[in-house]
Amino acid sequence: MNVKPLIMDHPLIQHKISLLRDKNTGAKEFRELTSEIAMLMCYEATRDLPLKEVEIETPIAVAKTKVISGRKMAFVPILRAGLGMVEGVLNLVPAAKVGHIGLYRDPETLKPVEYYCKLPVDIEEREVIVIDPMLATGGSAVDAINLIKAKGVKNIKFMCIIAAPEGLEALTTAHPDVPVYIAALDEKLDDHCYIMPGLGDAGDRIFGTR
Repeated sequence: MNVKPLIMDHPLIQHKISLLRDKNTGAKEFRELTSEIAMLMCYEATRDLPLKEVEIETPIAVAKTKVISGRKMAFVPILRAGLGMVEGVLNLVPAAKVGHIGLYRDPETLKPVEYYCKLPVDIEEREVIVIDPMLATGGSAVDAINLIKAKGVKNIKFMCIIAAPEGLEALTTAHPDVPVYIAALDEKLDDHCYIMPGLGDAGDRIFGTR
């Protein structure tokens, strides 16, 4: 099953991405923008959550209305930059559990190397959204989803703020069944596998280590 990626064009998201890209945006504002964009994206990524009808007693009368139908969720940020999106998504889904997958890019091979993986014990029962601000080569996203699938998870989505075409192709080729949500699809990767025009190193800008 090939799921077509969703590239979001909402004006609020696009406006905030412009501020995010600006090299003069400081760490505090960058963190806030990352969280806000993640929350807006999560609104769309959870659009297909199932609903059930219930009866609620209002101050006036009994109303038939709808609530989410018991689907449990988990968010899994790819460390470290993915941590910048956690607060935003939890603002929308506060009952969700959070796992963590640590991957870094080997500076010589440019391949992802796993150094940490801690997931909820009932992860296989949950709908999982993997979050990372950047999708560059796609290696980290592919490996993270491999790890999650190995735990028996059947319902996985991937959400990133900025993607390169090369990374998107790698991810959708490796995991054609995983819906991908993107706020902006950029031009290409440069010779050092940085997204062009991108926004620099998201982890460094979130945590002020650049």
